[in-house]
Amino acid sequence: MSVHKKICPVPFDQQPLNEYKALRSSPLFASSAVEMPKFVVRLSFIFLGITILCCLVNLISLGNAKISVNTIGYSTLCSLLSIDLLLIRLYLGWSYVLKRLFSASIFYEESGWYDGQLWIKTVDILTQDRLVGLYQVQPLLGRIRKLLIIISLASIILIILLFFSSG
Repeated sequence: MSVHKKICPVPFDQQPLNEYKALRSSPLFASSAVEMPKFVVRLSFIFLGITILCCLVNLISLGNAKISVNTIGYSTLCSLLSIDLLLIRLYLGWSYVLKRLFSASIFYEESGWYDGQLWIKTVDILTQDRLVGLYQVQPLLGRIRKLLIIISLASIILIILLFFSSG
């Protein structure tokens, strides 16, 4: 639901609730808004796909005789770091929208970077935005943060294992 022009001078695309809806409808961010098990399964498919792709590239470039456990470990590390980057992107996008939803005032641009304005939300709009932020966006951020910590720790452990096995 967009805010009427008389109440809110902010352009439609820059209104926090509309930014939330646009982010939620984009394919990348919509996949993070599903239930936790489905999200983990999707991340697992991405992880497996990148791992297989990296192993195939290594197989083609190195040949069959030079593939080792370290090579597979580095392919797995590449996949973990790719998942880390994906989760960081999701976290930054959702946290930006959350900041805009929780903020009592909104900075917006009317026609370009040179003519920015500041609009203070009405009580009704602020309440609605904060409820959406509290019950829709914050749980997503918490889930993404937990997964980011787990994947980052797995990456660090794998880096340490690969460092000591190649030395």
